[in-house]
Amino acid sequence: MNQPIIGIAGNQLIHATEVFNGNFVTYTPQGFVDGVLEAGGLPLILPISAPKKAKDYIKSIDKLLLAGGQDVSPRMYHEEPQPTLEETNYARDIFEAELIKEAILQKKPILTVCRGTQLLNVVLGGTLYQDLSQYDQWRVKHAQQPTAPQFSTHSITVFSESQIGQLIPDKTYVNSYHHQALKELAPGLIATAWAADGIIEAVESSEGLPILGVQWHPELTRSVEEKEQKIFDYFVNEM
Repeated sequence: MNQPIIGIAGNQLIHATEVFNGNFVTYTPQGFVDGVLEAGGLPLILPISAPKKAKDYIKSIDKLLLAGGQDVSPRMYHEEPQPTLEETNYARDIFEAELIKEAILQKKPILTVCRGTQLLNVVLGGTLYQDLSQYDQWRVKHAQQPTAPQFSTHSITVFSESQIGQLIPDKTYVNSYHHQALKELAPGLIATAWAADGIIEAVESSEGLPILGVQWHPELTRSVEEKEQKIFDYFVNEM
């Protein structure tokens, strides 16, 4: 049996450092690679490229994984940047947006994490809180620093009759590394998990497409929490 090829959309280190002698670096967090490998998939990093290359990239893989990273530029949903907006990479936004569109066109499953879920929502017609300070009901710490990433910090309510509900229990705890969040949910998505303050923590397609998005970082906890590796197992082997 052939290993499913999992395309992981890569990020780009664009700050000159002594370690890399000023060179640009394409990368993805090791947890994604390890999670895919343990699930039996073959990870393949897709470097940020011209959007027109997205079609060819998606043809070369079986499934698409979008990772975390910079804020999604508000240009993507026709808003001006608010003072609390942090680093963006518009080239990454428009490239990954095309990856999402092509994966849907080519009927390739999609798993998104944190920023990836936010971008998915935007591409399908939704909007974001540029910062949680714009959310009136904010009362949960969603950026858990200085707590180490392998420790879960806040609970979520999970809709049991959903993809994520088959993988993790209701009232489970997850880690949290975001200051942006889903605002207006895209027409093609439904929410399937929420933090105690109502912030959306997981989504899937409302149209039966093979799409699963989570707001937390299972790649950072998968080595210590079996339920998080189950997300990779499900994506690689069942979606």
